[in-house]
Amino acid sequence: MNKGTVFDIQRFSIHDGPGIRTTVFLKGCPLSCQWCHNPESRDTRHEISFNASKCIGCQFCARVCERHCHRIEDGTHIYDRKACIRCGACVTGCYPQALEVMGREMTVEEVLAEVRKDQPFYDSSGGGMTISGGEPMLQFEFTRELLAAAKSVGLRTCVETCGFAPPERILAIQPLTDLFLFDIKETDPVRHLQYTSVPNEPILVNLRALHATGSAILLRLPMVPGLNDRPDHFESIVRLTRELPRLLGVEVMPYHRLGIGKQARLGAGTAPILDIPAPSTAQIAQWVQELRQLGVHVVNG
Repeated sequence: MNKGTVFDIQRFSIHDGPGIRTTVFLKGCPLSCQWCHNPESRDTRHEISFNASKCIGCQFCARVCERHCHRIEDGTHIYDRKACIRCGACVTGCYPQALEVMGREMTVEEVLAEVRKDQPFYDSSGGGMTISGGEPMLQFEFTRELLAAAKSVGLRTCVETCGFAPPERILAIQPLTDLFLFDIKETDPVRHLQYTSVPNEPILVNLRALHATGSAILLRLPMVPGLNDRPDHFESIVRLTRELPRLLGVEVMPYHRLGIGKQARLGAGTAPILDIPAPSTAQIAQWVQELRQLGVHVVNG
C-alpha cells in the first residue's frame, strides 16, 4: 500500500484550478526559492513547528521528551532541534498547540476519502482535486496512484508543478491530469539558479514536452518585487507564450510574506527566505497591465 507524506489538505480551495477544489499539499521540493511561501514543504520528512508566541510554559513537552529537547529557562522555552528526532511526542499534549507536526503519512485511499467529501461541490462547479506541494513529482508513485484513483471515481484532476523533474515522470502523469498549473519563476538562467538553486533548462524542456502532448497548461508567474519584475523577464515570457500557442494563459502570482513566519517556526537550518515588502495592489495591477500590453493573455481578474 503506497503512502505519501502530506502536509495539508485544503478544502474549498478556489485558487488552485477551476471551480471548487480540494488541494492536497505534498512534502518535498527540489527548489529552494528565496521567496518560498511554504517552507514546510521543502523537506520530504515530517517536521516540528514551534510557535513561541503560543507557548504557555506548561512544560508538558519537557516532561515527555526522552531526549530533553525542550526546557524552560528564565521563562523562555528552549527547543534543541539538533537533538530532536522528530518523534512528535511533545506535540501530543501541547494544549495551546505551540508545537505542531508538519507532515503525516497517508495512503491513497485515505487522501481520496478526504477529497471526496466535497464531491457534490466539484460536480456543480466544475472543480475537483489539485495536487500541489512542494513538488508532487518528488513523490511520483504516490502522485500517480492518487491521480489514477481520482480519475477512477470521476474527479477532475489538476497538478501544480515547478516543472523540475525527470521528463518521464511528467509525461507519465499527463494522461491522468486535466490541467497543469506550471510555474515559471525566472526566465534568465543565471538568475534562476541564483534564486531557486536549480537551473531552468530542465523546466523549459518539460514545459515544451507537455505542450506537445496537447495538455491544458496555465503558466503561473510568481512575481517578486525587485527580483523578477523586470522588462527582460516579461519579454521572455512573451516569447515563451508565442512559442507555445496552446497555453491557456498566464496567471500572475504576487509574492506574499507568509513564508517568513513559517520559517521562524521551523527554526534555523533550512534555506533562508528573503524578508522584503509585499507588492501593493497598484504594483500588481501594473504587472498585469504591462504583460497584457505586450500581448500576453493574463487570466487575473
